[in-house]
Amino acid sequence: MEINNYSSIIKEVLSLRYCPSIDDDKNKFNSNNFLPEEKLNYLKHIEKSISLEIENKVKENNICIALSGGVDSTLVMSLLRKTKPDIKINAISLKFADSVDETGIAGNIANKFNSNHHVRSIENFLEDLPKAISIIKMPFWDTHWFHMVKTASKFSTSLVSGDGGDELFGGYTFRYQKYLSNFNSNMTPLDRVKLYLECHERDWVPDQNKLFGTKANFSWDEIYSKIIPYFDNSLSPIDQVFLADINGKLLYNWIPLNSSFHNFFNLKPITPILSKELMQYAPHLKNSIKYNQKTNIGKLPLREILSEHISPDLITPNKQGFSVNTINLWNSFGKEICHHYLDNARIVKDKWINEDWIKKHLKRIDEKMDVRYVNKFLGLLAFEIWYRIFITKEMSAETKLSI
Repeated sequence: MEINNYSSIIKEVLSLRYCPSIDDDKNKFNSNNFLPEEKLNYLKHIEKSISLEIENKVKENNICIALSGGVDSTLVMSLLRKTKPDIKINAISLKFADSVDETGIAGNIANKFNSNHHVRSIENFLEDLPKAISIIKMPFWDTHWFHMVKTASKFSTSLVSGDGGDELFGGYTFRYQKYLSNFNSNMTPLDRVKLYLECHERDWVPDQNKLFGTKANFSWDEIYSKIIPYFDNSLSPIDQVFLADINGKLLYNWIPLNSSFHNFFNLKPITPILSKELMQYAPHLKNSIKYNQKTNIGKLPLREILSEHISPDLITPNKQGFSVNTINLWNSFGKEICHHYLDNARIVKDKWINEDWIKKHLKRIDEKMDVRYVNKFLGLLAFEIWYRIFITKEMSAETKLSI
């Protein structure tokens, strides 16, 4: 494993939180996939597609499902129980310390569909980061799916999830509103890329160019070049964002990471929303069917289908999913762990990351808890751990990060 081969990966992960360079373009979506088409009876078609995928893929009598309590996982849960009324369902939820706890909502949904509910409580989210990174072989810090798959493997050999709902049906509404309110029709494709990244401001920092050392040879133009094809076409502004998200968030992030964890724990993934048929069908739905720009509500078809199976009162209106409050994580564990590993960082010594930048902002975070810089240090920690495991080979995958 030569580090020079990973130069683009390092810069992309630390700027986008995903990595276009790992893709071979075979499954990449393009503007033709999002050309709007008239779809009749689309609600019935979507529900039938999800149910058929469950029917064809769920072969065990004892199954696990990742249950966050949001629209996607709850819809899949409801159709799983409807399609397979007699199987044993183990619903798995993750609970992160000092973060929004929605496991109570998930528990109510689990009870509604007669399933066992298991809550995996995680005190120190960073503790098993070396193990997770050793599995995915990439410098990602947000490896919550490691805990989900590890827990599920104790109950079944298959894990059902609601993956894909956000990307296929317009679920990233907190970014759409900002993008559309600042968009104007005179923008060039490059202007649109820059605006798109402004709506992902938690993935990079204002002085991003000063973060990298001389060996990285960082350039924003290199990052822009990976994204500009999604905005250099005739699609509507929101469809261009959908196109960028499905490639970035789904194909370059969730799928490769999750697949690595599934393979490691010998767990069969079942993702009914990401059926081959629905992956081809859903992008062509008119964007107004998926997302209401006036109300800023997305995943409209999934919500409507779900309303036929469960009371809306059981669903949290602003689902956060399995998310960690990184400010609280920094205060409890992150600060000391980052100081320990980054004060004498190998990625600094080998000139991939700028030492002055690290020293400056470690002090700055103590004064101002800026979530963007906290997230960036978690990314740098993941890079350092990855570097010590795969490059300098001085760290074991079994190392625990604790204080």
